[in-house]
Amino acid sequence: MVLEPMDNFERELSEALERRPAPLSLKRGILERRWQQRSRQRMRMVWFERLAASLVLAGVAGGAVIGHYAVERRKGEEAKQQVFTALRIANHALEEMNAQLKQQDRNFR
Repeated sequence: MVLEPMDNFERELSEALERRPAPLSLKRGILERRWQQRSRQRMRMVWFERLAASLVLAGVAGGAVIGHYAVERRKGEEAKQQVFTALRIANHALEEMNAQLKQQDRNFR
């Protein structure tokens, strides 16, 4: 009996569509790839978390430095005002002393 091409095709098709259990290595390979992908995703996530934490720390440190600079500048301005006040007081005291010395000098002559 000679198989016709259509019968041959149907036989090949039924063999190709026949249900066969998957080899164990296929399941193992799929699970390993999945685990590796998740591992890479976790590592990427850890990297992004570290980057975010570094940026937050840099922001906090920068804010602290700027805040410290602002406080020091304000203290410097206050000290400058105190020095100017002390110089005005000393200048006023010297002017009074000069006036008194001139008065005594006039009285002596």
